[in-house]
Amino acid sequence: MLLVVDALNKHRFKTILDQMYQLRARVFQGRMGWDVNVRNGREIDLFDGLDPAYVITLDDRYNVTGCARLLQTTGPHMLSDVFFDILDGEPPLRSATIWESTRFCVDRERLSGGHGKNTVSYTTSELMVGIMEYAKSSGIADIITVIDPLMDRILHRSDNAPYGYVGKTADMGKVKALAALIDCTSERIDKVRAFAGVEGNIFVSEEEVEAALTPTPEAALDPELKTYMRDQIASADTERERAAALALQKALSGTPAPGTRAYDA
Repeated sequence: MLLVVDALNKHRFKTILDQMYQLRARVFQGRMGWDVNVRNGREIDLFDGLDPAYVITLDDRYNVTGCARLLQTTGPHMLSDVFFDILDGEPPLRSATIWESTRFCVDRERLSGGHGKNTVSYTTSELMVGIMEYAKSSGIADIITVIDPLMDRILHRSDNAPYGYVGKTADMGKVKALAALIDCTSERIDKVRAFAGVEGNIFVSEEEVEAALTPTPEAALDPELKTYMRDQIASADTERERAAALALQKALSGTPAPGTRAYDA
């Protein structure tokens, strides 16, 4: 499931953002060897201060498993201000309907050994779909994304091949980087969904995530009951079932569930 965090709701999801910054540090500095700014185990740069939108994947326990950052190209962005070697002298693309996607990554360690939706391949595809669906619903026609050759091959294998490239492939730490163009059309979204078996609404409500992350008297419940309740939430097949499980959890904890209600059987 995915959550969009932006300038309007970031104050509600500081814990989610903190996990995301830690994941980015592990991936881009630790695994890929990019020259990024990491402090206290968190990768944060100046573009995070420009109120981007983050598309973030969460597992059944609301842990961050992947993320991507979307930023307008009409102002400062990475391709124009940091990755300019890729442009090879070409002017950066600037348009209100073209946004830049960067910092795309998934948590291989957390997803290692997972099943069903909690796998690297599914999470990667779900994140791709989420980026395009969020963009399309926001009036964004195209995404320009800075990726490495491995991610480029993944895009091709996922029936999500870029329709074009900008500039050239340039060195970036231990790997190379290139800029690819992806249109946010229903046809492309449907192809990636079909490839990965992504069905239905993949976005989780802000209220559900906030309720799940809010400390409650549940901590005083019997450990077996806590495990049972978490399993009920994780195994919910529909939004209705998930909302009912969350409402029951809150009721047993002695507090109402924000944004949820108990449903009749």
